[in-house]
Amino acid sequence: MAAKRDYYEVLGIAKGATEDDIKKAYRKLAIKYHPDKNPGNKQAEEKFKELGEAYEVLSNADKRASYDRFGHNAFAPGGGGGFGGTGGFGGGGFHDPFDIFREVFGSGGNGGFGDIFGEAFGGNSGGGRQNRGNDLRYDLEITLEEAVKGCEKEIAIRKYDTCDTCHGSGAAAGSKTVTCQTCRGTGQVSVSRGFFTMAQTCPTCRGAGQIIERPCPHCHGEGRMEKSSKIKIKIPAGVDTGARLRSSGQGESGLRGGRAGDLYIVIHVREHPIFQRDGEDLYCEAPISFVKAALGGELAVPTLEGTAIVKIPAGTQSGRVFRLRDKGIPNLRGHGRGHLNVRVLVEVPTRLNSEQRKKLEDFAAACNEDTNPASKSFFDKARNFFS
Repeated sequence: MAAKRDYYEVLGIAKGATEDDIKKAYRKLAIKYHPDKNPGNKQAEEKFKELGEAYEVLSNADKRASYDRFGHNAFAPGGGGGFGGTGGFGGGGFHDPFDIFREVFGSGGNGGFGDIFGEAFGGNSGGGRQNRGNDLRYDLEITLEEAVKGCEKEIAIRKYDTCDTCHGSGAAAGSKTVTCQTCRGTGQVSVSRGFFTMAQTCPTCRGAGQIIERPCPHCHGEGRMEKSSKIKIKIPAGVDTGARLRSSGQGESGLRGGRAGDLYIVIHVREHPIFQRDGEDLYCEAPISFVKAALGGELAVPTLEGTAIVKIPAGTQSGRVFRLRDKGIPNLRGHGRGHLNVRVLVEVPTRLNSEQRKKLEDFAAACNEDTNPASKSFFDKARNFFS
């Protein structure tokens, strides 16, 4: 297996990058390597997954701090598919802090050094965290219009869900659960190591305290089966690429009725043909005729809510930016909204008929330096430079 690349290198940023730098770098690369833009391209798909994994860590202050200190050793590989597609996060992704002891003293499946320390500090208390289902990740692409206004989406995923036959119990119809004779229903057994006696998860019932006489034939005693599920997700107005929404309890169901994990929806805003986004502001370019730039007039420009009129003053130069207030992206927390910045580009005609050419030549002959102050200033400086 190839060694993992440095997360900062994956996103193409420096180690001291700000949250904004991380977000912008991820958004740019995620759009480039998104599977919808690269159908059938396995290399792009892998890069997209790698980007998601890097952003997942570096966008979280706590995870980033751990990564900066320990590198990739700070996190476990993750279960159920890692960071790609709808795979599980593996219950958080961190390495067991006692792995170092297991490497030195051995794992010792029943009573190893790491197991003793893990359980002494609540690492394997029966039933609860141990039976909890995996968290899942789903990458969802939406349009810029949907990001601005907010929307509701229905997504379809395959995941482990409660068994319809046993309703999550793991037991066949008519089957009884009996008290585990090894731990006498406590879910734990005592293990002696020299002067110490510590509690350890019961190896027979795996901490449940009870044993099923006859497991459910459909889920084989797990209490869950893989199914296709449809889930409705509300997307708030103002989201941007990289935003992560949490749907509590919509991850994988836990074993034998254990608590379900959570579903994390990572947003990707599709590139727009007219507008570019920077935070809460929108930018676009609009062509205007030479005549309108010289004489002034009105310009109809598109917005995400219809058409707006921009007043063009006489003598407008190419590249000038006009700001339309409150025509940008709503603030995600409801604090106002950004602006739309329209950059006008003076369009020079490429084909002239004889009459148009003659009038322009007459116009040029009638012009003097006072009508083109920028040109006059430039050539004055040039003459001074060469004199």
